Amino acid sequence: MADKTMTADEVVSRLASGMTLGIGGWGSRRKPLSLVRALLRSDIGDLTLISYGGPDVGMLVAAGRVRRLVAPFVTLDSVPLEPHYRAARERGEFELTEVDEGMFMWGLRAAAQRLPFLPVRAGIGSDVMRVNPGLRTVTSPYEDGETFVAMPALRLDAALVHVNRADRLGNGQYLGPDPYFDDLFCEAADAAYVSCERIVDTAELTKEAPPQSLLLKRLHVTGVVEAPGGAHFTSCAPDHGRDENFQRLYATTPWAEFSERFLSGDEADYRSAVRNWQEQEGEQG
Repeated sequence: MADKTMTADEVVSRLASGMTLGIGGWGSRRKPLSLVRALLRSDIGDLTLISYGGPDVGMLVAAGRVRRLVAPFVTLDSVPLEPHYRAARERGEFELTEVDEGMFMWGLRAAAQRLPFLPVRAGIGSDVMRVNPGLRTVTSPYEDGETFVAMPALRLDAALVHVNRADRLGNGQYLGPDPYFDDLFCEAADAAYVSCERIVDTAELTKEAPPQSLLLKRLHVTGVVEAPGGAHFTSCAPDHGRDENFQRLYATTPWAEFSERFLSGDEADYRSAVRNWQEQEGEQG
């Protein structure tokens, strides 16, 4: 069985402009931001982005890398609407397909099962159908005759997700309270890249938690990146919580200033800049 370990830059070298890219996590929780930062260091753009959106979406749309976004929301959780996303959306810088959370999940599930669509009740009788005129309905062929939304598959060229632990073969484990559908992102993609807090031996995966916590199967994973703190500044419970102070800085700083200060170098430079800022905050406090 192959060793699938690689670096974040090696992951990005396998991506290309024009791809449909899915990013796991939920809002400002367990986002693969070290991979997103590596993507921002490249010149890749014209992306169709599929995400339960958080700062991953905010950063990529602010940097002008997104042509189209498919999402049920874009939030920082403690900040209800992601401000960099909002600014880019108000300027009309990308296309938006906004659907219900359940519809979004059903689209991932359809792609994972290699189906063109799945029927779902969510969306019926709502403005989702009005703002998405391309959506179609289907009628049950059975006696009930019920009408459903035919949610199209959200097929991905590549997926990026972050978990707590992984082995070198591609098995991934979450230790927090919620899987956030990261398994569906991987199964819906032609290639899936997983960053993790720590790579461990396969036998170690079931010493910390039960087998049910093994969310990602190696069959669906293309590459594994060890990235301690790779979800920063979002949460990755129980390894670390959300860095609310830094998130507040991100949310209130103009994008050009934030990217110049924190994203102009590599990942080591990012971590150094964050530490310097934290030290300054401590001195001022």
